[in-house]
Amino acid sequence: MNKLNDYADIVGKNYINQLKSLAINLKKKKVIMVNSTKDGGGVAEILHRLVPLLNELGIQTKWETISGDSDFFNTTKNIHNALQGQKICFPREMLEHYLEVNKKNSEKFEFSEDFVFIHDPQPLPIIRHFNKNKSKWIWRCHIDLSKPDLSLWKFLKSYLLQYDASIFSIAKFTRVLPHPQYLVPPSIDPLSDKNKELEKSEIDDVISSFGINSDKPIILQVSRFDRFKGPLGVINAYRMVKKEINCQLILAGGEASDDPEGKIVYDEVRQEAGNDPDIKLLLLKPNSNIEINVLQRIADVIIQNSSKEGFGLVVTEALWKRKPVIGGAVGGITLQIINHQTGFLIHSDEGAAFRIRYLLNRKHISEKMGKLAREYVLNNFLITRHLRDYLSIMIALENKNKHIVQL
Repeated sequence: MNKLNDYADIVGKNYINQLKSLAINLKKKKVIMVNSTKDGGGVAEILHRLVPLLNELGIQTKWETISGDSDFFNTTKNIHNALQGQKICFPREMLEHYLEVNKKNSEKFEFSEDFVFIHDPQPLPIIRHFNKNKSKWIWRCHIDLSKPDLSLWKFLKSYLLQYDASIFSIAKFTRVLPHPQYLVPPSIDPLSDKNKELEKSEIDDVISSFGINSDKPIILQVSRFDRFKGPLGVINAYRMVKKEINCQLILAGGEASDDPEGKIVYDEVRQEAGNDPDIKLLLLKPNSNIEINVLQRIADVIIQNSSKEGFGLVVTEALWKRKPVIGGAVGGITLQIINHQTGFLIHSDEGAAFRIRYLLNRKHISEKMGKLAREYVLNNFLITRHLRDYLSIMIALENKNKHIVQL
């Protein structure tokens, strides 16, 4: 695992020293992060990197997950979809089971830490089983809450009101709440296996293992097999491009233990792809980080065709690798893709096809945009900035009645 000083060559020594100075104010404080899985998805990826760095700074931090049966995770997937605007009916027994599983999970925690970070809706109501005492409870929402199902939101809000603060990825995801709300975009680790520079031999090994044909331009989407990621629309856009440019499409994604719909959507995509030899579906194993790194580096065009997106770390990863990204004009993607500079925002399959053709036919423009893309990520979306934000929030909550905090 990388140490904080390892990032100095990327962000500068002064930035690292600033992080260490901030952390002095939180020495010996205890923190716990709680979510629903340690494998799959951007939340787990961030915590795998963030928790060790907090510990290195002298802040005692641990990471725990809640468990549940298939009914629980089916419910939380529906909650996720409804919070992102899908109309779903929630029978009373379904929500009662959701609460009951959280109650059972509460029995394995004490939550005596100074800061309790609860990530996303799965463990949100667990707070009702604890007296907060000295602990500061923070709900960290990673999803698009701009247009939630209002009846479900009212139900969840009754538990959220007990928290001391909330964190959202972008401003339009925030809601009316009586406690402080903070904006913290997610981040990537530039030194992780998924983002570090690779040797040519490593790249060649992955190309060979997947049987990828390097002679044709590659269109790539990396995402979970999720309807909100729009994989069927990517196939449609590819077929439009294919009429003019002899290209290939790779749809690569893994499974998350808290996403029961993944297998269903994968089968739908496989059926739509049919027998086209130039469409390759890759169901990646957990922690296929080197493989994703390679795919993003060899792709000629990278797309993220989301109709809803909390943030979209795969966009960040691609931008870091000097690849302009074509992405749905939704959620956190709009924070990353500066239209016509770091990529293109799209609203339709036809728009996606147009921009794919544009980039395939203008390599010099693609390279110029790629340079801007990497610089933009460097200044805004690296793990060191994420760490600074969390340190600042904890300091603010420790001093919430003060207008000025002397550091």
